[in-house]
Amino acid sequence: MSINFQVNRSIQVNKQTAYSGLIDLESAQQWMQGLVGIERLDNGPIRVGSEWKETRKMYGTKATEHFEVVELHEPDKIVLRCDGTKGSTGKGEFLFTYMIESSGDYSDITLYGEITGLTGVAKFFGKMMAGTFKKACAKDLDALKSYLEM
Repeated sequence: MSINFQVNRSIQVNKQTAYSGLIDLESAQQWMQGLVGIERLDNGPIRVGSEWKETRKMYGTKATEHFEVVELHEPDKIVLRCDGTKGSTGKGEFLFTYMIESSGDYSDITLYGEITGLTGVAKFFGKMMAGTFKKACAKDLDALKSYLEM
């Protein structure tokens, strides 16, 4: 059984700028809240199969998670996978699907989040934490919006 959530934001930039902003790991330090650092595990432009470790400070402690690009359809769709078994979470799989639609100089970004692979107590708390994940993702999209609209 998976845990699902959705976040929508409208950003006053064109579709290509929104897409580029989401996959520009180098600029993430300028807008992503609590980001300590990103360590690329490959070289070159972001592509399907690209991987990185992302460290953030949350609730006073550092947490590192392992991300991989699963799908890229420029400038419409980005799918990222976070393998919880390779990071601080220790379990689960987190899929983040970003869909980007545009109307003129505005882009609508919809993030579909899906959490699977949690068992036992983690599964119980995962259901309760869905709201927390949704809030964190909403804050990230709000911060990206502020950064891109400058």
